[in-house]
Amino acid sequence: MEIAALRMLVVEDHQFQRWLAETVVREAGAKAVFCAADGRAALDVLSVLDPPIDVVVSDLDMPGMDGMELVRHIAAQRHRAALVIVTSMDPKVAAAVETMARAYGVEFLGTIQKPLTGRKLMAVLESYVPATPLTADFAFTGEDVAQGLKQGQFESLFQPKVEVKTGRLAGAETLGRWRHPERGFVNPRHFIDLADASGLMDPLTITMVRNAARCWRGLHRAGFEVPLSVNLSISSLTDPSFADRILAVVREEQVDPPQLIFEVTESLAASDLGATLENLSRLRIKGFGLSLDDYGTGYSSMQRLSRIPFTELKIDASFVKTASGNSQSYAMVESSIELARKLRIDAVGEGVETREEFDLLLTLGCPVAQGYYIARPMSATQLVDWAQARLHISASG
Repeated sequence: MEIAALRMLVVEDHQFQRWLAETVVREAGAKAVFCAADGRAALDVLSVLDPPIDVVVSDLDMPGMDGMELVRHIAAQRHRAALVIVTSMDPKVAAAVETMARAYGVEFLGTIQKPLTGRKLMAVLESYVPATPLTADFAFTGEDVAQGLKQGQFESLFQPKVEVKTGRLAGAETLGRWRHPERGFVNPRHFIDLADASGLMDPLTITMVRNAARCWRGLHRAGFEVPLSVNLSISSLTDPSFADRILAVVREEQVDPPQLIFEVTESLAASDLGATLENLSRLRIKGFGLSLDDYGTGYSSMQRLSRIPFTELKIDASFVKTASGNSQSYAMVESSIELARKLRIDAVGEGVETREEFDLLLTLGCPVAQGYYIARPMSATQLVDWAQARLHISASG
C-alpha cells in the first residue's frame, strides 16, 4: 500500500519533536496525519476517527501515559493500527518493548532510533500489510468459517525461503488466507482463534496441507525440488490420529512426506502433552520435516527440545531485526546458528526486511533466510515464476 493512502497518528510529548515528526511523515507522502501529545490523547484519537488510523508512530518516554502503556491499551481495545516506535532510549529497552507488543498481539512494524527521517520511516513501512476491518455488525462466527471451508474459500499464499549464499529458492512457508465473498482477503488473525475455538483447525490444516502439496507439484514440474512448510496448532497435535490422517492426505495428493515440513512454535514443542510429542515423533518417522518456529521466544529447556527430532530451526524475527544494534540479539542469532550447525539441521533467519539484516545472516553463516526483503507471500503460480526468475539472476550473476 502507498503511504499516501495511510492514515497515520504521531504520538510525541515534546512540541518541537512532534512538529518535526509530523513534517517527516507528511513529506514522506502521507496525506492524513494526526497528532497526540501522549498515550491518553492518542487513545482518544484512535477511538473517534472513522476511517480508523492505520499506523501509530509513537515515542516511548512520555509523561502521563507513556508508549508502553499505549501499546497495552491498543491491544486491549483491539485497535487494528500497526505500531512504529521512535525513541532515543537504549536499543535493549526498545527490543523489550517490541517483544512486549508482539506478545500483546499488536502489529509491530519496527523501531526507529531518533532522529526520525523519511528514509527510516519508509523502511519500516515496507512491512505494513493492511488489516481487514471487522466491525461489530460483521463479526465472523464459527459457522462462517465452516461454510468458508466447505465452499473452498480458504486459500494459501507462499513466502519463499532462500539460500543466503546463492539467493536461490530453498523452500517456502504456507500462509492461509480467507477469500471471503464480501470482505475480500481476510488476515489469519481474524479467523485462526475462531477456527480453533470452533473445532475447525483440523479441516483448516488439512486444507493448507493439500494446497502446499499442489504447490509443490507445480514447483516440481518446473524443476524445483524444495520442501514447503505448514504451520501446526496445539489442537491438531492433541489428536493421536493426526499424523496418520496427514500421511493419507499427502499420499492422496501424490507427494512424498520429505517434501513437507511442519512448523511448531517453541512453546508448543515444549508441551507436556503426550499426544503432542507422539504426533511430532510419528510425523518425523513417516518422513516429514519438523521445524522449530520462533526459536528463542519460549521458555523450554534444551533437554526437552532435544527429545524432538527437528530438522529445521527458525530464528525469531525479533532477534534478526535488532541484531545489528543489540548485542543480546546478536548473540542470540549467532548462538542459534551455531546450535543448528552442531545439531546438523538447517537454521532459518526469519523476518529479514533489510539488506543489512540479510548481510548479517550471511556473515554469521546462516544458511537460509525468509522475509519481506526477499519476497512477500505470493500465489503458487507466482512462486514458480519468482523461483525461475531468481534462478536466472543467480546464474547470470
